[in-house]
Amino acid sequence: MSKAGTIDHSQPLYIKVYEHIKENIVAGAYPYGHRLPSKRIMAEEAKVSIITVKHAYELLCDEGYVESRERSGYYVAFREEDGFACSEKEMISHTHHRHQMPELSFPFSVLARTMRRILTEYGEQVFEKSTNKGCALLRDEIRKYLGRNRSVYADIEQIIIGSGAEYLYNLIVGLFGTDTVFALEYPSYEKIEKVYRAAGVQVEKLPLGENGIESNALSSSNADVLHVSPYRSFPSGITASASKKHEYIRWAGRYGRYIIEDDFESEFSVSRKPEDTMFELSEHDNVIYMNTFSKTISESLRVGYMVLPKRLVQKFDMDIGFYSCTVPTFEQILIAELIRNGDFERHINRVRRRKRRDGE
Repeated sequence: MSKAGTIDHSQPLYIKVYEHIKENIVAGAYPYGHRLPSKRIMAEEAKVSIITVKHAYELLCDEGYVESRERSGYYVAFREEDGFACSEKEMISHTHHRHQMPELSFPFSVLARTMRRILTEYGEQVFEKSTNKGCALLRDEIRKYLGRNRSVYADIEQIIIGSGAEYLYNLIVGLFGTDTVFALEYPSYEKIEKVYRAAGVQVEKLPLGENGIESNALSSSNADVLHVSPYRSFPSGITASASKKHEYIRWAGRYGRYIIEDDFESEFSVSRKPEDTMFELSEHDNVIYMNTFSKTISESLRVGYMVLPKRLVQKFDMDIGFYSCTVPTFEQILIAELIRNGDFERHINRVRRRKRRDGE
């Protein structure tokens, strides 16, 4: 195949083609503005079908590595040096964005059936206090789920369970200390700023452009921690481009900073492949990955989790590991069982199929 040999046929071919081309783009083998080989030529060189290449190219477009130009072909949209100020034309008008929240109800009948089964099979175990980081059963199911679906590979000791994102934000402040400066997207979910300010830390608000935080604002920031929602920032609905994600990673890696990757609602992406996480992309072991079950199951559960970088696990255990887990054991077992028996992922897939059908 062009630039770096043939495709390994031991895995799904379109994913392998996608990964191969993406690696070449990030490495600079396909520079910004470069026209990729036609689908037919790429298929011949890779010894795969044209439809396989088509799916790979569509994934690259979905994630912002490539753009399609009508009657012209596919061109590289990623550039490592991205980091220049947006023009006025590229600036967003935040008042014109309306973040749509589709109905994503988890089937009540499935919840009720699973709850009854847990009471029967687990009995009085539901009264037992979980470990401070959360039940090992749930943390292990989350570990396996993230590996399967988000390419986030972690040990169980890196995973912390808490009663929603706001509680976890407070734990993060306890981990870094109140002299830490946190940078946030502007605009962003207002409770993020409120929680950090209430915890006594300084907050910088970095304005968003069309593809993420404006580069001049990021480069001049004095923050120690960058808190972003790259999949879809609320309330603007902006998704960080592939170039922007790599820019965040370079910014943090250059000065020993950290990133909080708030991956809220990413499960419902209509892309054939989930968006790359910065936890996966970063080579600096400096990304805290966060998510909740508020949209995927129910807001009333108030259950979230974070995955710490390995380098922070011991510090967490020593400094704030004494905090008890705030989620009832019954709810932790419930979510673990929904993941383990496949009901959780079946629900997500149903929603994604419906969104594709409705053209969302």
